[in-house]
Amino acid sequence: MEKNKKRIVGDIVKIELEDKSYCFGRVLREPLMAFYDLKTPSIPDVEHILHRPILFKLAVMNSAVTSGRWKVIANSQLEEELTHPVSFFKQDPITKAVCLYVDDKEIAASKEECKNLERAAVWSAEHVEDRLRDHFLGVKNSWVESLKLKD
Repeated sequence: MEKNKKRIVGDIVKIELEDKSYCFGRVLREPLMAFYDLKTPSIPDVEHILHRPILFKLAVMNSAVTSGRWKVIANSQLEEELTHPVSFFKQDPITKAVCLYVDDKEIAASKEECKNLERAAVWSAEHVEDRLRDHFLGVKNSWVESLKLKD
């Protein structure tokens, strides 16, 4: 497998799913990546990818890209909206207390403020691929369900 030395902000990666279709991600500020609402049987023009909505943004292990599992197909300067900080939530497993997690800082928050956010977690390539597959199949993803805000 071809290996990249590092991932570079703005890199667009192709993610091959089990059915030989492709989804696409974008490298944001480390460790973040954005994933597009696009699944295709072949690699489209980069502009087509960049004009698709973002499904979700997650922290992703560097090895997804640096191992060559997700191959870089292009690089494009990030649109302004992709440079903004991304908010996640953290939740204490015992007390269930929550906080916002933004730019490596924890900020006091209510459950209401956290209810539509992703849990702060670093995702593996395989788990992101599962999530993309399930999204396009229209089924719940077990990883997403396990990371939801707890009452």
